[in-house]
Amino acid sequence: MGKKVDLDDLLDVADVAELIGLSNPKGVSTYQRRYEDFPAPIWASRGGRCQLWLRTDVEKWDRLRTEGDAR
Repeated sequence: MGKKVDLDDLLDVADVAELIGLSNPKGVSTYQRRYEDFPAPIWASRGGRCQLWLRTDVEKWDRLRTEGDAR
């Protein structure tokens, strides 16, 4: 059985961009390529055009990245 998630905890690409401070959602794909530890979407359509992330995964990644920049 798959992982159960609260639908309110799912983020689309625009939500991810806003959460990590990007002005353009297209920047998320750049982050996916640039940062090997960037969270993988928990669901993606067959062509990959629609992707959904778990809010806690993105928040944790952003917090760790931000803390690393502060050092």
